[in-house]
Amino acid sequence: MSYDKVAQAKPNIVIGTKQAMKAMKHGKVNEVIIADDADQQVTVKVLRLAHELATPVSQVDSKEKLGRACGIDVGAAVVAIKQ
Repeated sequence: MSYDKVAQAKPNIVIGTKQAMKAMKHGKVNEVIIADDADQQVTVKVLRLAHELATPVSQVDSKEKLGRACGIDVGAAVVAIKQ
């Protein structure tokens, strides 16, 4: 499951839309995880860029759970796992 993958990759993650997109543009991302309950205006940009760069995308059901897997106390809409 992607929550476990994020928790295991904790030292090599980027949390947040802007930071994930920046890392993707620099070619430093292996995979992007997006929360289904996040605002689509936020996630559509990430999905578009991931498609353009052929970056694998996984989806999870909850941004709150994704945030906890990252070790933060707030929800996370987008998390990128760096190379």
